[in-house]
Amino acid sequence: MSQPVFVIAEAGVNHNGSLERALAMVDAGAAAGADAVKFQTFDAALLVTRRAAKAAYQVENTGEDGGQLEMLRALQLTSDDHQALADRCAERGVHFMSTAFDMDSLAMLAAFDMPAVKIPSGDITWGAMLLKAARLGQPLILSTGMATMEEITEALGVIAFALTQEGEPSDRSTFRTALATVAGLAAVRERVTLLHCTTQYPTPMEAVNLRAMTTMAERFGVQVGYSDHTRSLAVPVAAVARGATVIEKHFTLDRGLPGPDHAASLEPDELAAMVVMIRETEAALGSTEKGPTAEEMGNRLAARRCLVATQPIAAGEPLSLELLTAKRPAEGLSPMVAWDLVGRPAVVSFAPDEVIVA
Repeated sequence: MSQPVFVIAEAGVNHNGSLERALAMVDAGAAAGADAVKFQTFDAALLVTRRAAKAAYQVENTGEDGGQLEMLRALQLTSDDHQALADRCAERGVHFMSTAFDMDSLAMLAAFDMPAVKIPSGDITWGAMLLKAARLGQPLILSTGMATMEEITEALGVIAFALTQEGEPSDRSTFRTALATVAGLAAVRERVTLLHCTTQYPTPMEAVNLRAMTTMAERFGVQVGYSDHTRSLAVPVAAVARGATVIEKHFTLDRGLPGPDHAASLEPDELAAMVVMIRETEAALGSTEKGPTAEEMGNRLAARRCLVATQPIAAGEPLSLELLTAKRPAEGLSPMVAWDLVGRPAVVSFAPDEVIVA
């Protein structure tokens, strides 16, 4: 039996730098039924230069121009904050997760008992980060927003190298070679989940392209999931129906709060509704076998038909299609055998509507 879909409630930086709000988000994520509440861990000075301008969506959502550096500095959490969040997650029975955006943060998060290491879309081309993350020995979730198939292939090659070889690569071609080996590909398939993602906040429906998730699954043979930035509840549910094993969804305590990601996030009641819909969907997916379920068997008698006489039939009279019809309940012969009976003598006499026996 397949594992339940792993639902990550992405708090991200929607705490706006407040530990109190971040703790409340843990409570809300756990109450909504998520499997994990995930944050973002970074030192702004290690993440961006002073020249880094805000992305267009960040300008739109924050209502001001300016650089990423000051925006991100206001959203940082301390190591003590992370411990407090991990403790609160443990109290609420939900996994603590956070995405590292620099090497120091990755090293700090390695001390926490997280179910997986998440690599963000923006770092899929940062080979050194991929190498270090893969060698932590934990499951990896790699988001693929903005990435080409070639970039995804190379990133998986880095991970394959990290999982099967020691030291540093001799050159870039080493990665493709590592992924092409039986051991490298097997290690990647065992350890990595690729998240389909569209890096736009919020994502318009025409840019979602859920079928690309299936393309990655077929190309690489790995588990796949979906990181959703739409305002929709239906899109992550549809991703589950297409085989997503992980769903990541941004949420906020209040979509009206200032900040870069609130506008593309669900509020707690919406998050809870999404989790319910996901659980219903995975239950409904059921088995790949087609056949009557145990629940259906009791309805076959009432809903199906059997052959009955359309008029009086004498014993020994040759049967014809005109003498036979199909009516409920299914107490006798299947209507499918009618053609086999044509020309055969009636074994007994039948009154109209009487069940035909042969």
